[in-house]
This record gives sequence, structure tokens and C-alpha cells, in this order.
Amino acid sequence: MNHVSPRRLLIAVLLFAGLAMRIMSATVQEGLALPAPAIDMPAGEAASEVAVLAGGCFWGVQGVFQHVKGVSNAVSGYAGGAKSTAIYELTNDGTTGHAESVQVTFDPRQVTYGQLLQVFFSVAHDPTQLNRQGPDTGTQYRSTIFPANAEQAAVAKAYIAQLDATHAFKRRIETTIEMGRAFYPAEKYHQDFLVRNPTYPYIVYNDLPKIENLKRLLPAVYRAVPVLVSGTR
Repeated sequence: MNHVSPRRLLIAVLLFAGLAMRIMSATVQEGLALPAPAIDMPAGEAASEVAVLAGGCFWGVQGVFQHVKGVSNAVSGYAGGAKSTAIYELTNDGTTGHAESVQVTFDPRQVTYGQLLQVFFSVAHDPTQLNRQGPDTGTQYRSTIFPANAEQAAVAKAYIAQLDATHAFKRRIETTIEMGRAFYPAEKYHQDFLVRNPTYPYIVYNDLPKIENLKRLLPAVYRAVPVLVSGTR
């Protein structure tokens, strides 16, 4: 708790009072059953690939992907800005260009990049919220995909177009695609935050429902025991 910012402490107080329940996104809370991408990347022979996704506070997004089969590591961090500003206290005001992100290392022979995007759009966040997620506001909480290569970018663009064409969401998808952005791991105290703090009010109201939605809506990729972080600072 010594490392939790005053902003997050304030959110916790609001959650205890029940006020934040009125401003949470219904889509995130309930999850949404979405079709798999019509266009996906082939499994290939590589045993490990990386995806970087941003969908609001990284605590919950990391927690979701830690419960996905085929994921060997999910690290909270920052992407979109410079290395020198990849620090929580600096990114908190939304002026660094960074988004709170999660770097997902996965085995494409077990789970495809497209399936990760399906999880991302279905249960990890609400892609129709612009520069916010639930009670968190600012560009650091934007919905963004940071492709590792042109192939990932093509799959992401095609999936967004697919979801738009079928009107999967009642509102416009605000997810952006940002190429050529480096990922920087977040501070150690942010890693595995959901797993280590399951009773923290912010986690209880905003993030634990995402895990349940993953289990309910996408049981084929759900794993009960989360994979924990390795190799962070």
C-alpha cells in the first residue's frame, strides 16, 4: 500500500462507499461474447511470440492474460512514449504519450494472436471508451494495440473492421493501432497486483469480474492457475 498513489487510494474510498458502481462500464463488467477473428496469424514454428496491448489500468489487463492458456508471461508496463518517462509517477498525468500496457508472451501453437485479441476485446476492457476505462480517465488509459510487426497490425486492423461491420458493439470502437513503440516494464510493485491483492476494492469491483467473464465466455482458453511475472525490474 505504501506504493499506491493518492489517486488510487481515493478510488478505493469511492468504491467502499459504493459510488464507483454507478460509473463502471457495463460492457466490461458483463463481458461480451465476440466471434473469433476471421483473419488470424498462422501458428508457424516459433515457440514464443509477443503481443503488447493497452486497455486501461494494467492491473486488470495483466490479470486477465495471466489466466489465458498458452501465455507464459504477462508484464505490466508502459508503451507509446520515451524510455525516460516510463515511470508511474510521470505517466499518471497523461502527458508522456505512454499508455498503461501489458506485454503478453505466448506460444502461438497453443493460443493465436487473434485469440488474444478476442480476449482483449471481449473481456479485458471496453474498446468503445475513449481515453478512459471505468473510473480511470486520461490518454494513459486509452485502448491501444502495439503490434510487433506488420502481420500483427494487419490482423488487428482486420478484426476491428470485422467487429465494426457486424455492429458487435453499440458504440464505435476507439482502439488505436500504434506501430514502432517500445514497451517498458512497470515497477515491481505493479506486477501480479491482481493476484497479490484479490481483496483490494479496485480489483474486486473492476477486475475480478473480468476473470470470471473469461472463464464463462472463453472457457477454451481459460486457465485456473495464473502464470506469474518473470524477468521484471
